[in-house]
Amino acid sequence: MANKTLNGKTALVTGSTSGIGLGIARALAADGANVLLNGFGDAGEIERLRADLAAEFGVQVAYHNADMTKPDDIEAMIRYAEDKFGGVDVLVNNAGIQHVANVEDFPVAKWDAIIAINLSSAFHTSRLVLPRMREKNWGRIINLASTHGLVASAGKSAYVAAKHGLIGLTKANALETATTGVTVNAICPGFVLTPLVQKQVDDRATRDGISNEQAKKALLADKQPSGEFVTPEELGALAVFLCSDAARQVRGVAWNMDGGWVAQ
Repeated sequence: MANKTLNGKTALVTGSTSGIGLGIARALAADGANVLLNGFGDAGEIERLRADLAAEFGVQVAYHNADMTKPDDIEAMIRYAEDKFGGVDVLVNNAGIQHVANVEDFPVAKWDAIIAINLSSAFHTSRLVLPRMREKNWGRIINLASTHGLVASAGKSAYVAAKHGLIGLTKANALETATTGVTVNAICPGFVLTPLVQKQVDDRATRDGISNEQAKKALLADKQPSGEFVTPEELGALAVFLCSDAARQVRGVAWNMDGGWVAQ
């Protein structure tokens, strides 16, 4: 434990009860951070997850069920982190949802929800944790954007707009903190086999009358030249690096981990 970068620090990871968020939360806990989980799911399963993480890594792990569409909930979660841990040292804005439709058919409620969760929630968490980070002259904000923050795909206007906006927020906040010990960066994953992506695979298999495995290969062949999914563990390792002293001059970066997607 003595050599771990994040000993004694607290990480809040939004949307961390499964998928990418959970992978990053595990990696930060393994590096010594106390962790505040957030997300939806079965209460009993979340409690087991919380207890297992604490036992496996020997850190404190708590959970808050803030709805990331609601600023009041977000404020309550940050107050909880302050009461429980003394504040947030590492903020990972990962919560996200998706909906696919052409813009003229896009449900207004879905647009509003995607912008709220994928973009506005990161504004609210960041504005609330930055004062304490500035006081301590140390902090890390990591925004989970996407390759869709760098390039677009048809049918995903709200998601693409939110993720492009999240990279813009990242750059602006990185400049605002450039002379401090706080860094702000974005990670832009390609396809990761999360529940969100699995639904796309399932829909494709149904639409094209092919097997789930064939649908996975077809999805990757369209976009990701490596032909392999990015893993939550790989993204967690990148997040740990961005928290390290070696990354203290990595500021305002949109770091794609995408199997070559954006290189095309």
